[in-house]
Amino acid sequence: MLTYSLASNAARRVNFDEVYSRAFNDSRPGPGVKLLRSDSRFENGLQPTNGRARPLPDPKIGRVNSPALEISPAGVVSRRASAWDGIKVEIVQFLTHDKTEFRFRAPCHLLLVYEEGVRDEGETVVDGLPPSTLRTLRRKLTFVPAGHEYREWQRPRVRSRVICFYFDPAKMPAHSDASATAAPLAPRLFFENNVLWETAVKLAIAIEDGCEPERYCEALAVVVAHELLRMQGNLRRRRPPTRGSLAVWQQRIVATYIEEHLAEAIPLHVLAKLVHLSPYYFCRAFKQSFGIPPHRYHINRRIDRAKTLLANPGPSVTDIALERGFSETSSFSAAFRHTTGTTPTDYRRTLA
Repeated sequence: MLTYSLASNAARRVNFDEVYSRAFNDSRPGPGVKLLRSDSRFENGLQPTNGRARPLPDPKIGRVNSPALEISPAGVVSRRASAWDGIKVEIVQFLTHDKTEFRFRAPCHLLLVYEEGVRDEGETVVDGLPPSTLRTLRRKLTFVPAGHEYREWQRPRVRSRVICFYFDPAKMPAHSDASATAAPLAPRLFFENNVLWETAVKLAIAIEDGCEPERYCEALAVVVAHELLRMQGNLRRRRPPTRGSLAVWQQRIVATYIEEHLAEAIPLHVLAKLVHLSPYYFCRAFKQSFGIPPHRYHINRRIDRAKTLLANPGPSVTDIALERGFSETSSFSAAFRHTTGTTPTDYRRTLA
Protein backbone atom coordinates (compact mmCIF):
# COMPACT_ATOMS: atom_id res chain seq x y z
CA MET A 1 0.00 0.00 0.00
CA LEU A 2 1.25 3.46 -0.76
CA THR A 3 2.55 5.07 2.37
CA TYR A 4 1.39 8.58 1.53
CA SER A 5 -1.21 9.60 4.09
CA LEU A 6 -3.98 12.10 3.45
CA ALA A 7 -3.77 12.97 7.11
CA SER A 8 -0.28 14.40 6.64
CA ASN A 9 0.44 18.08 7.04
CA ALA A 10 -0.66 20.67 4.52
CA ALA A 11 1.67 21.60 1.71
CA ARG A 12 3.96 24.17 3.15
CA ARG A 13 6.98 26.41 2.65
CA VAL A 14 9.95 24.15 3.16
CA ASN A 15 13.45 23.85 1.84
CA PHE A 16 12.72 20.66 -0.07
CA ASP A 17 16.26 20.50 -1.42
CA GLU A 18 17.88 20.60 2.00
CA VAL A 19 15.59 18.06 3.60
CA TYR A 20 15.78 15.70 0.65
CA SER A 21 19.56 15.91 0.47
CA ARG A 22 19.78 14.99 4.14
CA ALA A 23 17.50 12.03 3.63
CA PHE A 24 19.77 10.55 0.98
CA ASN A 25 23.09 11.43 2.58
CA ASP A 26 24.72 8.08 3.27
CA SER A 27 26.72 9.60 6.09
CA ARG A 28 23.58 10.25 8.10
CA PRO A 29 21.98 7.30 9.89
CA GLY A 30 18.30 6.60 9.75
CA PRO A 31 16.01 3.67 9.04
CA GLY A 32 14.10 5.42 6.28
CA VAL A 33 13.62 8.55 4.26
CA LYS A 34 11.36 11.33 5.48
CA LEU A 35 11.13 14.18 3.05
CA LEU A 36 8.99 16.60 4.99
CA ARG A 37 8.10 16.86 8.66
CA SER A 38 5.80 19.06 10.62
CA ASP A 39 7.70 22.16 11.49
CA SER A 40 6.48 25.50 12.78
CA ARG A 41 9.55 27.35 11.56
CA PHE A 42 8.18 28.71 8.31
CA GLU A 43 9.52 31.62 6.37
CA ASN A 44 8.72 34.91 8.10
CA GLY A 45 6.92 32.94 10.79
CA LEU A 46 3.94 32.26 8.52
CA GLN A 47 1.75 29.18 8.90
CA PRO A 48 -0.41 27.42 6.29
CA THR A 49 -3.89 28.92 6.28
CA ASN A 50 -7.37 27.53 5.66
CA GLY A 51 -6.01 24.04 5.03
CA ARG A 52 -4.94 25.05 1.50
CA ALA A 53 -1.93 23.81 -0.39
CA ARG A 54 0.46 26.75 -0.45
CA PRO A 55 2.85 27.38 -3.35
CA LEU A 56 6.57 27.64 -2.91
CA PRO A 57 7.42 30.69 -5.06
CA ASP A 58 10.85 30.82 -6.63
CA PRO A 59 12.21 27.68 -4.90
CA LYS A 60 15.98 27.45 -4.67
CA ILE A 61 16.39 24.59 -7.10
CA GLY A 62 18.97 23.46 -9.59
CA ARG A 63 21.85 23.34 -7.11
CA VAL A 64 24.29 20.47 -6.75
CA ASN A 65 22.63 17.46 -5.03
CA SER A 66 19.24 19.09 -5.47
CA PRO A 67 16.32 16.91 -6.55
CA ALA A 68 14.88 19.73 -8.64
CA LEU A 69 15.15 20.05 -12.40
CA GLU A 70 18.05 22.24 -13.52
CA ILE A 71 16.96 24.76 -16.16
CA SER A 72 19.30 27.06 -18.05
CA PRO A 73 19.03 29.98 -18.50
CA ALA A 74 16.86 30.32 -15.41
CA GLY A 75 15.09 33.46 -16.61
CA VAL A 76 13.29 31.80 -19.51
CA VAL A 77 10.77 30.05 -17.22
CA SER A 78 8.69 30.71 -14.13
CA ARG A 79 8.48 28.04 -11.44
CA ARG A 80 5.90 27.33 -8.79
CA ALA A 81 5.83 24.33 -6.44
CA SER A 82 3.89 22.66 -3.66
CA ALA A 83 5.07 19.79 -1.50
CA TRP A 84 3.66 17.06 0.71
CA ASP A 85 5.24 14.18 2.59
CA GLY A 86 7.22 12.34 -0.07
CA ILE A 87 5.91 14.26 -3.08
CA LYS A 88 6.82 17.57 -4.63
CA VAL A 89 4.94 19.05 -7.61
CA GLU A 90 6.45 21.88 -9.64
CA ILE A 91 4.82 23.83 -12.46
CA VAL A 92 7.32 25.14 -15.02
CA GLN A 93 5.97 27.76 -17.44
CA PHE A 94 7.99 28.86 -20.47
CA LEU A 95 8.17 32.65 -20.79
CA THR A 96 10.15 33.01 -24.04
CA HIS A 97 10.98 31.14 -27.24
CA ASP A 98 14.71 31.10 -26.44
CA LYS A 99 16.78 27.92 -26.45
CA THR A 100 16.41 26.17 -23.10
CA GLU A 101 18.38 23.33 -21.53
CA PHE A 102 17.24 20.89 -18.85
CA ARG A 103 19.23 18.48 -16.74
CA PHE A 104 18.31 16.14 -13.90
CA ARG A 105 19.94 13.36 -11.92
CA ALA A 106 18.99 12.74 -8.30
CA PRO A 107 18.02 10.01 -5.79
CA CYS A 108 14.32 10.64 -6.44
CA HIS A 109 12.00 9.74 -9.30
CA LEU A 110 10.98 12.44 -11.78
CA LEU A 111 7.82 12.47 -13.88
CA LEU A 112 7.44 15.22 -16.48
CA VAL A 113 3.97 15.93 -17.86
CA TYR A 114 3.80 18.14 -20.96
CA GLU A 115 0.48 19.98 -20.95
CA GLU A 116 1.16 21.80 -24.19
CA GLY A 117 4.35 21.78 -26.15
CA VAL A 118 5.75 22.16 -29.66
CA ARG A 119 9.45 22.73 -30.26
CA ASP A 120 11.05 23.94 -33.47
CA GLU A 121 14.11 21.84 -32.69
CA GLY A 122 15.55 19.92 -29.78
CA GLU A 123 16.62 16.57 -28.38
CA THR A 124 15.75 14.62 -25.24
CA VAL A 125 17.94 11.92 -23.70
CA VAL A 126 17.18 9.58 -20.79
CA ASP A 127 19.69 6.98 -19.58
CA GLY A 128 18.95 3.60 -21.07
CA LEU A 129 16.78 4.83 -23.96
CA PRO A 130 17.51 6.08 -27.49
CA PRO A 131 17.42 9.89 -27.82
CA SER A 132 14.31 11.53 -29.27
CA THR A 133 13.89 14.61 -31.44
CA LEU A 134 10.08 14.51 -31.32
CA ARG A 135 8.68 18.02 -31.89
CA THR A 136 5.05 17.76 -30.77
CA LEU A 137 5.10 17.15 -27.02
CA ARG A 138 1.44 17.81 -26.23
CA ARG A 139 0.02 15.22 -23.79
CA LYS A 140 3.37 13.44 -23.62
CA LEU A 141 5.00 12.19 -20.41
CA THR A 142 8.56 11.24 -19.49
CA PHE A 143 9.59 9.17 -16.47
CA VAL A 144 13.13 9.31 -15.07
CA PRO A 145 13.84 6.76 -12.30
CA ALA A 146 16.02 7.71 -9.35
CA GLY A 147 19.70 7.74 -10.30
CA HIS A 148 19.08 8.05 -14.06
CA GLU A 149 20.23 11.09 -16.00
CA TYR A 150 17.83 13.22 -18.02
CA ARG A 151 19.03 15.85 -20.50
CA GLU A 152 17.06 17.96 -22.92
CA TRP A 153 17.47 21.07 -25.01
CA GLN A 154 14.79 22.70 -27.09
CA ARG A 155 13.76 25.86 -28.85
CA PRO A 156 10.04 26.09 -28.02
CA ARG A 157 7.61 27.21 -30.68
CA VAL A 158 4.90 27.94 -28.10
CA ARG A 159 5.18 29.00 -24.47
CA SER A 160 4.30 25.62 -23.08
CA ARG A 161 3.92 24.34 -19.54
CA VAL A 162 5.51 21.27 -17.93
CA ILE A 163 4.32 19.73 -14.65
CA CYS A 164 7.12 18.01 -12.73
CA PHE A 165 6.52 15.38 -10.04
CA TYR A 166 9.33 14.38 -7.67
CA PHE A 167 8.74 11.13 -5.73
CA ASP A 168 10.69 9.80 -2.77
CA PRO A 169 11.51 6.16 -3.69
CA ALA A 170 11.22 5.13 -0.02
CA LYS A 171 7.54 6.12 -0.09
CA MET A 172 6.64 4.21 -3.24
CA PRO A 173 4.28 1.24 -2.67
CA ALA A 174 5.42 -2.30 -2.03
CA HIS A 175 3.57 -5.46 -3.03
CA SER A 176 2.93 -8.40 -0.75
CA ASP A 177 2.47 -11.01 -3.50
CA ALA A 178 5.40 -13.32 -3.04
CA SER A 179 4.76 -14.99 -6.40
CA ALA A 180 5.62 -11.80 -8.24
CA THR A 181 9.11 -10.58 -8.90
CA ALA A 182 9.65 -6.91 -8.23
CA ALA A 183 11.52 -5.16 -11.02
CA PRO A 184 13.18 -1.73 -10.94
CA LEU A 185 11.17 1.13 -12.39
CA ALA A 186 12.13 1.58 -16.02
CA PRO A 187 12.72 4.92 -17.78
CA ARG A 188 10.10 5.95 -20.33
CA LEU A 189 10.37 8.73 -22.88
CA PHE A 190 7.44 10.63 -24.44
CA PHE A 191 4.72 8.10 -23.70
CA GLU A 192 0.98 8.73 -23.38
CA ASN A 193 -1.32 7.90 -20.47
CA ASN A 194 -4.65 9.70 -20.24
CA VAL A 195 -5.19 9.02 -16.54
CA LEU A 196 -1.78 10.35 -15.55
CA TRP A 197 -2.01 13.38 -17.85
CA GLU A 198 -5.53 14.43 -16.87
CA THR A 199 -4.86 13.98 -13.14
CA ALA A 200 -1.62 15.97 -13.34
CA VAL A 201 -3.27 18.85 -15.22
CA LYS A 202 -6.16 18.88 -12.76
CA LEU A 203 -3.68 19.11 -9.87
CA ALA A 204 -1.72 21.93 -11.55
CA ILE A 205 -4.92 23.94 -12.00
CA ALA A 206 -5.88 23.36 -8.36
CA ILE A 207 -2.45 24.52 -7.16
CA GLU A 208 -2.48 27.64 -9.31
CA ASP A 209 -6.05 28.60 -8.39
CA GLY A 210 -5.50 27.91 -4.69
CA CYS A 211 -9.20 27.30 -4.21
CA GLU A 212 -9.18 23.58 -3.45
CA PRO A 213 -8.65 21.94 -0.02
CA GLU A 214 -5.18 20.66 0.67
CA ARG A 215 -6.39 17.08 1.04
CA TYR A 216 -7.90 17.18 -2.43
CA CYS A 217 -4.59 18.31 -3.95
CA GLU A 218 -2.65 15.69 -2.01
CA ALA A 219 -5.10 13.00 -3.09
CA LEU A 220 -4.53 13.90 -6.73
CA ALA A 221 -0.76 13.62 -6.23
CA VAL A 222 -1.22 10.19 -4.64
CA VAL A 223 -3.36 9.07 -7.58
CA VAL A 224 -0.50 10.03 -9.90
CA ALA A 225 1.93 7.94 -7.82
CA HIS A 226 -0.38 4.91 -7.84
CA GLU A 227 -1.09 5.16 -11.57
CA LEU A 228 2.62 5.51 -12.30
CA LEU A 229 3.32 2.23 -10.51
CA ARG A 230 0.36 0.48 -12.11
CA MET A 231 1.39 1.65 -15.57
CA GLN A 232 5.00 0.65 -15.03
CA GLY A 233 4.01 -2.96 -14.40
CA ASN A 234 6.50 -3.02 -11.57
CA LEU A 235 5.66 -6.66 -10.87
CA ARG A 236 6.56 -9.12 -13.60
CA ARG A 237 4.91 -12.52 -13.46
CA ARG A 238 7.01 -15.25 -14.98
CA ARG A 239 5.08 -17.31 -17.53
CA PRO A 240 6.47 -19.93 -19.89
CA PRO A 241 6.57 -18.49 -23.43
CA THR A 242 5.37 -20.29 -26.53
CA ARG A 243 8.27 -22.05 -28.18
CA GLY A 244 10.10 -19.64 -30.48
CA SER A 245 8.09 -16.58 -29.35
CA LEU A 246 8.81 -13.66 -27.05
CA ALA A 247 8.28 -14.05 -23.33
CA VAL A 248 5.33 -12.18 -21.84
CA TRP A 249 7.55 -9.53 -20.27
CA GLN A 250 9.37 -9.07 -23.60
CA GLN A 251 6.08 -8.62 -25.45
CA ARG A 252 4.99 -6.01 -22.90
CA ILE A 253 8.23 -4.03 -23.12
CA VAL A 254 8.29 -4.00 -26.94
CA ALA A 255 4.58 -3.17 -27.34
CA THR A 256 4.84 -0.38 -24.77
CA TYR A 257 7.90 1.11 -26.46
CA ILE A 258 6.17 1.11 -29.84
CA GLU A 259 3.09 2.80 -28.34
CA GLU A 260 5.26 5.49 -26.81
CA HIS A 261 7.10 6.17 -30.08
CA LEU A 262 4.38 5.75 -32.70
CA ALA A 263 5.27 9.00 -34.44
CA GLU A 264 8.96 8.13 -34.72
CA ALA A 265 10.98 5.75 -36.86
CA ILE A 266 11.99 2.75 -34.72
CA PRO A 267 15.00 0.75 -35.97
CA LEU A 268 14.76 -3.01 -35.55
CA HIS A 269 17.97 -3.17 -33.54
CA VAL A 270 16.54 -0.76 -30.96
CA LEU A 271 13.59 -3.06 -30.25
CA ALA A 272 15.84 -6.11 -30.18
CA LYS A 273 18.18 -4.47 -27.68
CA LEU A 274 15.27 -3.74 -25.31
CA VAL A 275 14.69 -7.48 -24.83
CA HIS A 276 18.35 -8.58 -25.17
CA LEU A 277 18.00 -10.44 -28.46
CA SER A 278 19.75 -10.26 -31.81
CA PRO A 279 17.77 -8.44 -34.54
CA TYR A 280 17.44 -11.66 -36.55
CA TYR A 281 16.04 -13.77 -33.71
CA PHE A 282 13.92 -10.88 -32.42
CA CYS A 283 12.19 -10.41 -35.78
CA ARG A 284 11.27 -14.12 -35.94
CA ALA A 285 10.12 -14.22 -32.30
CA PHE A 286 8.08 -11.04 -32.71
CA LYS A 287 6.19 -12.43 -35.71
CA GLN A 288 5.57 -15.65 -33.80
CA SER A 289 4.11 -13.66 -30.90
CA PHE A 290 2.12 -10.95 -32.74
CA GLY A 291 1.41 -12.62 -36.06
CA ILE A 292 3.02 -9.84 -38.13
CA PRO A 293 6.54 -8.36 -38.46
CA PRO A 294 7.58 -5.44 -36.19
CA HIS A 295 7.40 -2.85 -38.99
CA ARG A 296 3.85 -3.85 -39.99
CA TYR A 297 2.78 -3.85 -36.34
CA HIS A 298 4.16 -0.33 -35.95
CA ILE A 299 2.29 0.89 -39.05
CA ASN A 300 -0.95 -0.75 -37.91
CA ARG A 301 -0.75 0.95 -34.53
CA ARG A 302 -0.17 4.30 -36.24
CA ILE A 303 -3.25 3.76 -38.40
CA ASP A 304 -5.35 2.73 -35.38
CA ARG A 305 -4.39 5.97 -33.63
CA ALA A 306 -5.06 7.95 -36.82
CA LYS A 307 -8.60 6.53 -36.93
CA THR A 308 -9.25 8.04 -33.53
CA LEU A 309 -7.96 11.43 -34.69
CA LEU A 310 -10.05 11.30 -37.87
CA ALA A 311 -13.19 11.09 -35.73
CA ASN A 312 -12.48 14.72 -34.78
CA PRO A 313 -13.41 16.97 -37.74
CA GLY A 314 -10.99 19.68 -36.58
CA PRO A 315 -7.52 18.55 -37.74
CA SER A 316 -6.87 18.09 -41.43
CA VAL A 317 -5.68 14.81 -42.92
CA THR A 318 -2.27 16.39 -43.48
CA ASP A 319 -2.01 17.43 -39.83
CA ILE A 320 -2.94 13.93 -38.69
CA ALA A 321 -0.39 12.40 -41.07
CA LEU A 322 2.40 14.59 -39.67
CA GLU A 323 1.38 13.98 -36.08
CA ARG A 324 1.42 10.21 -36.63
CA GLY A 325 4.95 10.37 -38.05
CA PHE A 326 4.31 10.25 -41.81
CA SER A 327 6.48 12.67 -43.80
CA GLU A 328 3.90 13.13 -46.56
CA THR A 329 0.12 12.92 -46.89
CA SER A 330 0.50 10.55 -49.82
CA SER A 331 2.48 7.99 -47.81
CA PHE A 332 -0.08 8.23 -45.00
CA SER A 333 -2.97 7.71 -47.43
CA ALA A 334 -1.23 4.72 -49.01
CA ALA A 335 -0.57 3.08 -45.64
CA PHE A 336 -4.13 3.82 -44.51
CA ARG A 337 -5.63 2.30 -47.66
CA HIS A 338 -3.37 -0.77 -47.40
CA THR A 339 -4.51 -1.36 -43.81
CA THR A 340 -8.20 -0.44 -43.98
CA GLY A 341 -9.08 -0.71 -47.67
CA THR A 342 -10.16 2.94 -47.87
CA THR A 343 -8.59 6.39 -47.85
CA PRO A 344 -8.47 8.64 -44.76
CA THR A 345 -10.91 11.10 -46.36
CA ASP A 346 -13.41 8.39 -47.22
CA TYR A 347 -13.06 6.89 -43.75
CA ARG A 348 -13.82 10.28 -42.18
CA ARG A 349 -16.93 10.64 -44.32
CA THR A 350 -18.28 7.36 -42.95
CA LEU A 351 -18.07 8.85 -39.45
CA ALA A 352 -20.04 12.00 -40.33
